[in-house]
Amino acid sequence: MEKIKRIIFAVIAIPILALVLIFGNKYIVDVLCSIIAILALKEYFSVVKKVAKPVQWIGYIACILIAFIHIIPTYLLVLAVFAIPLLVIIFFTQVVVTEMKYTLTDIAITLFGMAYIIGLIVFLPLLYGSENGKVLIWYLLLSAWGTDTFAYFLGIKFGKHKITKISPKKSVEGCIAGVLGAVVTLLTYTLFVNMYTDLQISYVYMIPIAIALSIFAQLGDLSASSIKRNMDVKDFSNLIPGHGGVMDRIDSIIFIAPIAYFLLTIL
Repeated sequence: MEKIKRIIFAVIAIPILALVLIFGNKYIVDVLCSIIAILALKEYFSVVKKVAKPVQWIGYIACILIAFIHIIPTYLLVLAVFAIPLLVIIFFTQVVVTEMKYTLTDIAITLFGMAYIIGLIVFLPLLYGSENGKVLIWYLLLSAWGTDTFAYFLGIKFGKHKITKISPKKSVEGCIAGVLGAVVTLLTYTLFVNMYTDLQISYVYMIPIAIALSIFAQLGDLSASSIKRNMDVKDFSNLIPGHGGVMDRIDSIIFIAPIAYFLLTIL
């Protein structure tokens, strides 16, 4: 039944996402990423409430700002370098005003959640809004999906050597299969890109990129699993039937977002 729910969700969600990414624009994607960030951060806050009392309002404001990333003038974005000291001032003001109802642990866990979720998600709209972003964004998504699909099915069939206690079901064979899946998926996508667009992307160049994205995608999945194991929960939430929460679906995608942005645009 669980597998059927996963398949039904994928059949519905992936075409909708594809339509948004293909026919939408950077402003629509900015808003979409902002909503995803809010949902993901809400799940994170719900999970860590077992050990801390996160300062939620500042996190949600930061999520909302993602929707304006391509509206805010570039010269004002430079002020982002002051974000961390500004946050420290705001958080400790909250501690003083509330007479220490919030602790250093609360602040640290809130800051970590914002850096982990918002700090990574923001590279999704940045990549999509870059030159040829509508083509490049699929390299990120397909590398994560190709990795997950190959690792899951081949890992079940051939997996014998466990890789970590963080996620006992994951195997060395599954991880290798995931890397292979990313390479095959991205090379296939590159073939279509070179055939139907003016871009001529090097297949040789794409192989190490696929390997890097796959490795970090799996690391992203394990990183999210470490949080859930530490908090003793199976999923971040049950928002998505058969898939857990939003964070359970995007953990690997957001983890490789800054890496993909660097490899596909800057480098």
